Amino acid sequence: MPQAEIPGGAAPPSSPLTSPPSSPPRPYARPPAVPPAPAAPGTTPAVPGVLTADDVLATGQSIAAGQQPTGAIGWPDGHCDAWNHVECAMALSACGLTEAARRAYDWLRVTQRPDGSWPKKTVGDVVTDSAAESNQVAYVAVGTWHEFLVTGDEDFVRQMWPAVRRAIEFALALQTPRGEIIWKRSADGRLASYALLTGCSSTHQSLRCAIALAEHVGEPQPGWELAADRLGHVVACHPEAFADKSEFSMDWYYPVLAGPVRGEAAAKRLDAGWPDFVVPGLGVRCVSDQPWVTGAETCELVMALDAIGDRDRGMRLFADVQHLRDADGAYWTGWQFENQAHFPAERSSWTAAAMILAADVLAGATGGAGLFRAAAATEPLMPPADNAACGCPLSPRPPRSAPGRGATRARPPR
Repeated sequence: MPQAEIPGGAAPPSSPLTSPPSSPPRPYARPPAVPPAPAAPGTTPAVPGVLTADDVLATGQSIAAGQQPTGAIGWPDGHCDAWNHVECAMALSACGLTEAARRAYDWLRVTQRPDGSWPKKTVGDVVTDSAAESNQVAYVAVGTWHEFLVTGDEDFVRQMWPAVRRAIEFALALQTPRGEIIWKRSADGRLASYALLTGCSSTHQSLRCAIALAEHVGEPQPGWELAADRLGHVVACHPEAFADKSEFSMDWYYPVLAGPVRGEAAAKRLDAGWPDFVVPGLGVRCVSDQPWVTGAETCELVMALDAIGDRDRGMRLFADVQHLRDADGAYWTGWQFENQAHFPAERSSWTAAAMILAADVLAGATGGAGLFRAAAATEPLMPPADNAACGCPLSPRPPRSAPGRGATRARPPR
């Protein structure tokens, strides 16, 4: 969920800490879930000692149960945005619920606007916010490449390719000369006045996947590669290019998760923010100064840690955050550990999706498990594509590999 916003619209109330953080009671029995959707055999991840394959499948079925007849997968309040919708489609595919995943991708193809975008918010068939966010729009490339890595379905790739191409062209129309991509374009065509670090990090991964798709369908896009280089460099080296959202944990780990920062720089970045964001035994704070851990942010950090070879810490965090699991396999969004209450009082599809994707990353069960690990270029810190735009010295650029297909793994931290 690469947006600097809090579900429910407000931060949880805070008060001076009077006792150590504690987790909610875990369910002792699982009631019958919704009628299960059929899963493809042998594709569901399992994390030994944490989640069985049946556990993960139940989580996927909780997402499928909330899918609308149109194929859309929304928030607890019913609205849908393209980014969280794609993440849910990826999770459905990772646990073998291919039919539901394909309905989700069909919804994207049907609802894409002529300019390549999707509305920021849609409720049913009604657009409630016509603006378009660059990172939301571009993420269809990640979902499409992930689906191909999981299923190997060439027809699916060719069916989705026109939508991916239009989406990427929309996002790149918002790129500045320095390389960052403006966060949003309003319904009247006006651009927002700033870029977001988390959103641009996510869009970097989207560009890498789009480039791989373009090569795969025989329509290489060298301009996209240059744009990805510029974006990756500005994410890694120019914090001044982005609005200050440093209180959000996503701005801490997303440059690592999505690829621009890897190697020693990634290890240092994660170590520096660890005391501010990680609550031992509970998970990752959404906001540094709030007593609130969230499942999606914790799982995304798990995947970022795996991407740089720090699997032990990732595995511990993944086990810690299972206190958010509900009896039927769905997940609560977060836990306010001062008030000892779930916050918001909702179970969210994107939290369930992040759990499934993290489980697959740790288990290596599907062809898409290495997607985040392979999001980076072969260098830990990317050199600029055009030093005239940012003032940094030029250096030789390494060759690329397609994400998830033989890309060089970044060296693990010390």
